[in-house]
Amino acid sequence: MDYTPEPSSVTMFTTEWCGYCARLKKQLDGAGISYTEIDIENVDGTAEYVASVNGGNQTVPTIVFPDGTTATNPSLHEVKQRISA
Repeated sequence: MDYTPEPSSVTMFTTEWCGYCARLKKQLDGAGISYTEIDIENVDGTAEYVASVNGGNQTVPTIVFPDGTTATNPSLHEVKQRISA
Protein backbone atom coordinates (compact mmCIF):
# COMPACT_ATOMS: atom_id res chain seq x y z
CA MET A 1 0.00 0.00 0.00
CA ASP A 2 1.26 3.49 -0.84
CA TYR A 3 0.67 6.00 1.95
CA THR A 4 2.44 8.90 0.21
CA PRO A 5 0.32 12.06 0.65
CA GLU A 6 -0.40 14.88 -1.74
CA PRO A 7 2.03 17.83 -1.81
CA SER A 8 1.79 20.10 1.27
CA SER A 9 0.08 17.32 3.23
CA VAL A 10 1.15 14.38 5.38
CA THR A 11 -0.12 10.93 6.27
CA MET A 12 -0.19 10.44 10.04
CA PHE A 13 -0.32 7.02 11.68
CA THR A 14 -1.87 7.22 15.14
CA THR A 15 -3.81 5.46 17.87
CA GLU A 16 -6.80 6.81 19.80
CA TRP A 17 -4.92 6.85 23.10
CA CYS A 18 -1.64 8.43 21.93
CA GLY A 19 -1.02 11.78 23.64
CA TYR A 20 1.82 12.66 21.26
CA CYS A 21 -0.53 12.07 18.34
CA ALA A 22 -3.21 14.34 19.84
CA ARG A 23 -0.63 17.07 20.41
CA LEU A 24 0.74 16.89 16.87
CA LYS A 25 -2.77 16.84 15.35
CA LYS A 26 -3.64 19.99 17.32
CA GLN A 27 -0.43 21.67 16.13
CA LEU A 28 -1.04 20.67 12.50
CA ASP A 29 -4.62 21.95 12.72
CA GLY A 30 -3.38 25.26 14.15
CA ALA A 31 -0.79 25.59 11.39
CA GLY A 32 -3.32 24.76 8.65
CA ILE A 33 -1.42 21.67 7.52
CA SER A 34 -3.68 18.99 6.10
CA TYR A 35 -3.20 15.36 7.03
CA THR A 36 -4.76 11.98 6.55
CA GLU A 37 -5.02 10.16 9.87
CA ILE A 38 -4.78 6.37 9.96
CA ASP A 39 -5.37 4.52 13.26
CA ILE A 40 -2.99 1.56 13.26
CA GLU A 41 -5.25 -0.34 15.65
CA ASN A 42 -8.22 -0.16 13.28
CA VAL A 43 -6.75 -0.40 9.76
CA ASP A 44 -5.38 -3.79 8.74
CA GLY A 45 -1.72 -3.87 7.74
CA THR A 46 -0.87 -0.40 9.01
CA ALA A 47 0.71 -1.49 12.31
CA GLU A 48 3.04 -3.68 10.28
CA TYR A 49 3.85 -0.78 7.95
CA VAL A 50 4.66 1.49 10.91
CA ALA A 51 6.86 -1.23 12.42
CA SER A 52 8.67 -1.62 9.08
CA VAL A 53 9.75 2.04 9.07
CA ASN A 54 10.54 2.15 12.82
CA GLY A 55 12.99 -0.67 13.32
CA GLY A 56 10.25 -3.14 14.28
CA ASN A 57 8.46 -0.80 16.70
CA GLN A 58 4.84 0.30 16.29
CA THR A 59 5.67 3.86 17.34
CA VAL A 60 3.17 6.65 16.70
CA PRO A 61 2.83 9.27 15.52
CA THR A 62 4.64 8.17 12.40
CA ILE A 63 4.43 10.67 9.56
CA VAL A 64 4.81 10.04 5.82
CA PHE A 65 5.84 13.08 3.79
CA PRO A 66 5.08 13.84 0.12
CA ASP A 67 8.57 12.67 -0.90
CA GLY A 68 7.83 9.24 0.64
CA THR A 69 10.16 9.65 3.62
CA THR A 70 8.96 9.11 7.19
CA ALA A 71 9.55 10.56 10.65
CA THR A 72 8.57 9.32 14.09
CA ASN A 73 7.08 11.86 16.49
CA PRO A 74 8.41 14.88 14.57
CA SER A 75 8.08 18.45 15.80
CA LEU A 76 5.75 20.86 14.01
CA HIS A 77 8.87 22.71 12.84
CA GLU A 78 10.24 19.53 11.22
CA VAL A 79 6.91 18.84 9.51
CA LYS A 80 6.78 22.38 8.12
CA GLN A 81 10.35 22.13 6.82
CA ARG A 82 9.89 18.76 5.19
CA ILE A 83 6.62 19.54 3.39
CA SER A 84 8.04 22.77 1.98
CA ALA A 85 11.25 21.16 0.72
